[in-house]
Amino acid sequence: MRCNNQTQSGVWLATAAALGAVAAPPALAQEGIVLEEITVTAQRREERLEDVPISISTKSGERLAEIFQGGEDVRALAGRVPGLNAESSNGRVAPRFYLRGLGNTDFDLAASQPVSIIMDEVVMENVILKSFPIFDQQRVEVLRGPQGTLFGRNTPAGIIKFDSVRPSEEFNGYARVTVGEADTLNFEGALGGSLTANDTVMGRVSIFSLNRGDWIDNGFTGESEALGENKDLAVRAQLLFAPSDTFSALLAVNWRDYEGTAEIFRANILTTGSSSLNENFDRDLVFFNEGDNNPQEAEHTGISLKLDWDFAGDLTLTSITAFQKAEDRSLGDIDGGFELAGETGPGFILFQSVTQDSINDLEQLTQELRLSSNASDRLFWQAGLYYFDDSYDVETAPFFIPPTTRRHENTSWAVFGQFSYDMSDTWNLTAGVRYTDDEKDLTDPPTNTGIFSFEPVNVQDDEVSWDVSLIWSPNNDVNWYGRVASGFRGPSIQGRDIAFFGGTSVAKSETILSGEIGLKSNLNNDRLRLNAAVFAYQVDDQQITAVGGGANLIQLVNADKANAYGFDLDIDTLLTDNFLVEFGIGYNNTEIDDPNLRIATCGALAADFSQACTPTDPLDADGFAFVDGNSLPNAPEWNTSIRAQYTVPLIAGELYFAADYMYQSDMQFLLYDTLEFNSDGTFELGVRAGYAAASGRWDVAIFGRNVTDEENLRGVIDFNNLTGFVNDRRIWGATLNVNFGE
Repeated sequence: MRCNNQTQSGVWLATAAALGAVAAPPALAQEGIVLEEITVTAQRREERLEDVPISISTKSGERLAEIFQGGEDVRALAGRVPGLNAESSNGRVAPRFYLRGLGNTDFDLAASQPVSIIMDEVVMENVILKSFPIFDQQRVEVLRGPQGTLFGRNTPAGIIKFDSVRPSEEFNGYARVTVGEADTLNFEGALGGSLTANDTVMGRVSIFSLNRGDWIDNGFTGESEALGENKDLAVRAQLLFAPSDTFSALLAVNWRDYEGTAEIFRANILTTGSSSLNENFDRDLVFFNEGDNNPQEAEHTGISLKLDWDFAGDLTLTSITAFQKAEDRSLGDIDGGFELAGETGPGFILFQSVTQDSINDLEQLTQELRLSSNASDRLFWQAGLYYFDDSYDVETAPFFIPPTTRRHENTSWAVFGQFSYDMSDTWNLTAGVRYTDDEKDLTDPPTNTGIFSFEPVNVQDDEVSWDVSLIWSPNNDVNWYGRVASGFRGPSIQGRDIAFFGGTSVAKSETILSGEIGLKSNLNNDRLRLNAAVFAYQVDDQQITAVGGGANLIQLVNADKANAYGFDLDIDTLLTDNFLVEFGIGYNNTEIDDPNLRIATCGALAADFSQACTPTDPLDADGFAFVDGNSLPNAPEWNTSIRAQYTVPLIAGELYFAADYMYQSDMQFLLYDTLEFNSDGTFELGVRAGYAAASGRWDVAIFGRNVTDEENLRGVIDFNNLTGFVNDRRIWGATLNVNFGE
């Protein structure tokens, strides 16, 4: 691990502080206040977090609102959950996720990912769907490790599962207004309750509105505050019909309209031989002569219907039908600088590059039928069928030739089953299996106006995934578990290179075998929650996306293997009735295991036309890097997060003070390693102080996100110059929250 002394010390200081909190004398514990019990649905049924043999971290809706209060998107979860990273070179509407070091760096809008996003029990497969705003949430569950039995293919690294607040009989809701720097004005709210006197029809409407103004100047055009704007509007409407104790129907409609700024690329902000930001970097200034200041827009409409029938013998039949429709367009000045009359800047730019990528007519249909039963006091089982179908056009316009359109289609179906059996009062066995058939097609649609035509490509595979876990419960407060699980990511087709005088590439399915041993516990009279797991996994035929190089191509290959081991740790503790500490740490040691895998290195050139980056891997005669032994990209070895909140009780309410800290250790951004294209360790700090009324009806707070205005390199582009992009700016603001109803 290449950390400087300061950042490495930060990891151990944060760890020591949290472990010191855990070791605090029991005398600090006071009667009365305890940690709230956490209920999860990781196994498609409600269970205590401690009873689920999976490494899980959760965040409540309140914690999510705090993380996103400055206007950040879902990528703000990066580093704030053990083992979780998130990034994007496409901006807010195309996030990429990594769990325990396993992810996919491919920026093509058709790329698959090994981390699946589940929103209200519906998979969001395409990256555009994964970016739906997070608001009015009951909780988020981050499930680490393969989840192939219950959630299917493309989950070898795990899933991130968002659950919205559902309609209920009680009238309730909230309204939250946030104002802040950069003309930030955000609103979200919800209203729900019974719509009939007999409580058979219930509804809930939730609204999200994010507004941030332009705050980045364009030095080339002379425009002040030309980039950085984001306007995001989303609505969720839910209708629950429950005419009896044996039947319910939940209809949900989601709608989103987004317009803003795509990712902001900054030319030559790195210097050959160093990964530190140099004098070309100015957070408030860019020099774009193309790209129309990087506009981005997206639309998304989704509808789902969940039906539940309860029959005699504790038998339940569940049907979930969902349909998603989306569009997206992003335009970017990829070189991050300018060229005028032979002059370039900032620094030397080999050639100008501007590209528009769009998704048109995305349609996704999913259907799940699931039968479950508490067959006895000791046995629970479930079995089901699943169908997935999506199609969309991806259009790439390099602007020096007509745009090229590729038609993507994916059809998959599966059958699965799982049981959980209490072998005794202290031992439980859970096991499941799933058979999946997955097929993809890439075709040349009639709408293609580009100069390139291509032969259709078809790939298909079927796989069996499974998991087995054993739980030992010596008492009601402590559970030990062991779990072995397999999973797979379906075959992939890469067609973006067609627009750049290239061809298609194909990767066959990747499979994973993972094992973990974990502890789930509630201690100190329910004032300390400690969950931990150690894990190891091996990926066979890992799908590798070789991005960039001198031709800026995207090629799919299969690495022979990738290996990893590490641990996850979550601790929540009440030191006193007024002092809460939440701590998480993850360690991931990942390694590519393929002596023959070679990757093209960067095409970035200096002014004397020498290579601007410095590969540290062995090179072959053609200058390709052998990446055997490298860590996986965007996989920091360490990530640490800690949050502390102290409250001061008053007669009519309480004052509260909270701070949260996130740290990620060094990581390389690309498959090959260089002195330039990596992060030397990053952190961010957030603070919040407020007053909450004793009635719980309202609270008001001031906050700061990234309060030290850290300038953290989050990604790079290696084909033209030493281009990079960074984290979000510092935001100071204030929030008023009003709750009403029961």
